[in-house]
Amino acid sequence: MSFKKSSLCNESTFSQVFKDYSDTLYNYLYYKSGNESLAQDITQESFMKLWQNCAEVILTTAKGYVFKTAKNRMLNEFQHQKVKMKFSQKPQEDKTIQTPEYLLEEKELRIELEAAIAALSEKQRVAFLMSRIDKKTYREIAEILDISKQAVEKRIYNALDALRKVSTKIK
Repeated sequence: MSFKKSSLCNESTFSQVFKDYSDTLYNYLYYKSGNESLAQDITQESFMKLWQNCAEVILTTAKGYVFKTAKNRMLNEFQHQKVKMKFSQKPQEDKTIQTPEYLLEEKELRIELEAAIAALSEKQRVAFLMSRIDKKTYREIAEILDISKQAVEKRIYNALDALRKVSTKIK
């Protein structure tokens, strides 16, 4: 990340900060909430708040600022609700010849997998999906979640262990 000027109030600097962090923030919010539009809204609101407070925020703390703002906004949004992960099913584009039994079994397995992932604790689910879907390293996940790398390793290990237990029940 290279910035021409160090002030966040500079439009090109702010645009670069947005480009660098918006996708990661959106994915983080989506994994926490399971709601695409909510994740988009909170991402936009967090960057709007950063822009409104650009004179008070130091460039090196911009990432932490938007993540903290988003996290607080998410907590306010779900203060009295339990967050459940929702997965959108994408239409199958592979039109190979498959038996109805195969398609039914595949659908049942997908439902069981989604249920197993949704049953993980929020901390495990977020770390697991950031690792597997976003291909983030443990170090990157630790920075985003503001925890140690060892805590990320433990969360993902426990998530995989829980998923393994479910898969043995399925077979």
